[in-house]
Amino acid sequence: MNKNTKVLALKYRPQTFNDLIGQDVVAETISNSIKANKVPNAYLFTGIRGIGKTTTARIVAKSLNCSNGIDNLCKEELCENCNAISNSNHIDVLEMDAASKTGVDDVRDLIEFSRYGPTTAKYKIFIIDEVHMLSKQAFNALLKTLEEPPEYLKFIFATTEIKKIPITVVSRCQRFDLSRIKSLELFDFIRKIKEKENGNASDDALKLIVKISEGSVRDALSLLDRALLTLDKDKELDLAAAQKIFGYFDKSQLIDLFELIFEGKETEVLNTYREIYNQGVEPKIFINDFLELLYYFKNIDSLNLDGNNFLLNDEEFNKIKDLSEKVNNETLILFWQFTIKTLEELDIVSNQHLSMEMFLIRLIHLKSIKQESEKYKEDSKLLVESENQTSFSPKKTNEDIFGIKDKSETIGQMKNIVQEKDIKEKENNNIETNTSLINSFDDLLKACSSKKEIKLKYELEKNVNLVSFENKRIEISFNEDLDKDFIKDLSTKLFEWTNERWIISLSKTKGQPSKKEEEINEKKELIESVKNSSIYKDILKNFPDAELIDVKPRKED
Repeated sequence: MNKNTKVLALKYRPQTFNDLIGQDVVAETISNSIKANKVPNAYLFTGIRGIGKTTTARIVAKSLNCSNGIDNLCKEELCENCNAISNSNHIDVLEMDAASKTGVDDVRDLIEFSRYGPTTAKYKIFIIDEVHMLSKQAFNALLKTLEEPPEYLKFIFATTEIKKIPITVVSRCQRFDLSRIKSLELFDFIRKIKEKENGNASDDALKLIVKISEGSVRDALSLLDRALLTLDKDKELDLAAAQKIFGYFDKSQLIDLFELIFEGKETEVLNTYREIYNQGVEPKIFINDFLELLYYFKNIDSLNLDGNNFLLNDEEFNKIKDLSEKVNNETLILFWQFTIKTLEELDIVSNQHLSMEMFLIRLIHLKSIKQESEKYKEDSKLLVESENQTSFSPKKTNEDIFGIKDKSETIGQMKNIVQEKDIKEKENNNIETNTSLINSFDDLLKACSSKKEIKLKYELEKNVNLVSFENKRIEISFNEDLDKDFIKDLSTKLFEWTNERWIISLSKTKGQPSKKEEEINEKKELIESVKNSSIYKDILKNFPDAELIDVKPRKED
């Protein structure tokens, strides 16, 4: 270990496979492959930040080049190769950051350098960190060497973005997915580090560090380093101090706030939120913690305190479990949707603090509306179960408590003549809808007129040419102006009017002229017949410039 480094993340960096935490399967697989002399051409380590990708790459390099061999890998007294690899200055082990050297020229220099064998070690090893940052051309230049490298050359890649690496590269590597470190393992690890550093921190404070680090060892050590440096050595780092240092608030406050929301205590809710806000908690952090709490309320029955996570302590767990019995799932899902919308709203509103207060007020009113709705359902259920023959007893399942099917009906009120007429017409229309038959194209047009389907009638008259009209089967041709939804609309209306399915087919046959074309043709014929009449000829003798434009038939009694 690098004892001269003061930063904990580097000071306690693992030096052998035994020092790694949470990666037992990866360590065992690589050790066995080296012992069996079945070393792949390239290793690919992927996973989140701070879980040991680069560290594992260096341990692999030391295992391949250690002077004592893999069975007696250096731990305390480092050999010349292991010491040089640990200090990143070994001549045969080249570490390259792909974020700063992304071009094809850098890879060409690497390939040129690989032609020469190792100087002092057994293998020449290239460790490329953040390999996904290489350009497409750089990856392509690397493919041939990666597939068939010299026996002395090994590649070790590390990345947090495995999806950005071409599949042609991934298929040439032996891939290892490094997992997040479990909470209990990480907690035990940083507690040992705290004791070695003579730090004064409570277990609750360490559990908060584990929660914030999200399974990253480097994050956990950096947070621990920061926390131990913030307080004096004679003061203990308790949970309250840790929350203040890291900008987190006590989750019990959030649980109390949630309880007040369900009790509808608006003033207390706002006061509790303002206390949290005054602690320096950002609205977005508050919203995310609120979402986390909603998740616990919804899924508390499937969670348990088995020591593998530190999301809740015993007291918080039991309190949420008690409160969840009083809250139904529908309300929690509504709260979740409202909270997500508020998270989007925070990017729009200039004063996020005011937006948060309005969000909490909305939740209170949403809960009260939900309670009123549930009360109404319970009252309605009681009325249905009651068989007392009163004027408020429900008559049928499709009627309300007044026995009214149509909400537009009047209640205990004299109807005037116009109202009676409208009701009779409505009844007659319903009878026609259910009993009348459409036997011809003209009947169809009349039905469109009576049902006030003007758009459908317009399409039938202007853009449709009838080919045949039989029992519930219509064959038509059409012009390019026909509406794209015409067939669907016509089928729907025919079924609605006749309660029967109709078949509407399209034909290549021209069909009869449309109604508009028939009208135009009739008009032309009528004009021509008038022009051939003696009356029109007499008019032209007296008025040579006269022109016949239109003819209107005279209505006969």
